[in-house]
Amino acid sequence: MAESTTVKRERLKPPITNVGVLGWLHTNLFNSWYNSLLTIVTLIVMAFLLPPAFQWAFVDSLWNSSAEACRDIDGACWSVIPNNIRFIILGFFPSGQEWRPILAMVLLLTLVVYSKERSRWKSSLLWLWAINLIIMGTLMYGGIFGMPVVETSQWSGLPLTFILSFFGMIVAYPLGILLALGRQSNMPAIKTLCVVYIELIRGVPLISLLFMSSVMFPLFLPEGVTIDKVLRALIAIILFTAAYIAEVVRGGLQAMPRGQYEAADSLGLNYSNTMRLIILPQALKIVIPPSVGILLSVFKDTSLVVIIALYDVLKTTMVTLSNPKWAGYSRESYIFLALLYFGFCYAMSSYSRKLEKELHTGH
Repeated sequence: MAESTTVKRERLKPPITNVGVLGWLHTNLFNSWYNSLLTIVTLIVMAFLLPPAFQWAFVDSLWNSSAEACRDIDGACWSVIPNNIRFIILGFFPSGQEWRPILAMVLLLTLVVYSKERSRWKSSLLWLWAINLIIMGTLMYGGIFGMPVVETSQWSGLPLTFILSFFGMIVAYPLGILLALGRQSNMPAIKTLCVVYIELIRGVPLISLLFMSSVMFPLFLPEGVTIDKVLRALIAIILFTAAYIAEVVRGGLQAMPRGQYEAADSLGLNYSNTMRLIILPQALKIVIPPSVGILLSVFKDTSLVVIIALYDVLKTTMVTLSNPKWAGYSRESYIFLALLYFGFCYAMSSYSRKLEKELHTGH
C-alpha cells in the first residue's frame, strides 16, 4: 500500500518544463509560437550586436589616460569622463569652492531620501525643507561666513539641473492642484481663468516659454529692474509643468464617485475640508503614475535650458566636447550623461511604485 502511494506521488509531480528555470523560460519566452519566434530573433540580434559592443566598451577601452593615448585604440575612451568630471558636474563654479555645490547637492538628496517615509510627512518636515533650502541657497550664493559671492550666472552643471528640476517639481505640483480645483470650480470667473491658462500653456512647447522668459519677459519690466536668468527659467518650467499637473489631477477628481461628495455633505464638511480630508487624498493616489511621468519629464526637460545659454549638465558636457582634445568622444560622454539621467529617473520611478503599493487599499 505504501509503495503504491509513493508511485502515485511521483506521478503527480509537475512536468520539469513547468518548474524552475525551464518553467520560467516556457512561461515567459516560449509560451506560444510567435513569442518563441520573437525570442529566437532577439537572441540572434543580440548575438550579433552584444559582442562588438562589449569589445568596444570594455576590452579595447581606456578608462584613465590622456586624450593622446586614446587616439591609438579602437575602443571607447572613457578617460574623457574622469579627466573632465569636475567641469561636467560643477561647470563654472569657482575653483577652490567646489565643496559648496557638492555639499548643497548632498543636503538636497539627503532631504529627498529622508522625506520618502510617509511617517515623516508632518508639518515639521516643511520647516526642515525651508531651513535646508536657506542653507543650500547660502552655500550656492555665499557672501557670509567668509564665502565669496558666486553669481547665479556661474551656477552650472548638475547643481543647476537639480535646482531647476527639484524646485520646479516642488512648486509646480501644488500650483497644478490649485489650477485643477479652479477648473472644477462653480465660480465662472475662476473657472474661465484656469481653463484659459491651462489650455494656453499646454498649447505651446516649453522651448517657447523659455525664450519668452529669457528674451520677452524683461521687456515688460520697468527700466532698471531685472530678474535673474535662472529664476526666469525656473518660473517658465513651473508654469509649464503646473498646467500638465492640473489636467492629471482633474482626471483624478473626475474619477471620484459622487457618493464621496454626498458622504462629506452628510458629515457637515465644508468645501475646503471635503477636498482636504476626503477627495484630494483619494484623487492624488489615483493619479500617482501619470503625475510621476510628468515629473520625470520635468527632470529631463531641464536640458532644454541650453537654448537660453544656461549651462546645465548637458551644456557643460557639450562644452567639454568642444575642446579639440576630446572632440571625438561624444559617444562616451553622452552614454555617461544618459546613465546619469537614468539613475535619477529610475530612483523616482521606483519610489512612485513603492508609494503606490503602500497607498493601495483596494476599491
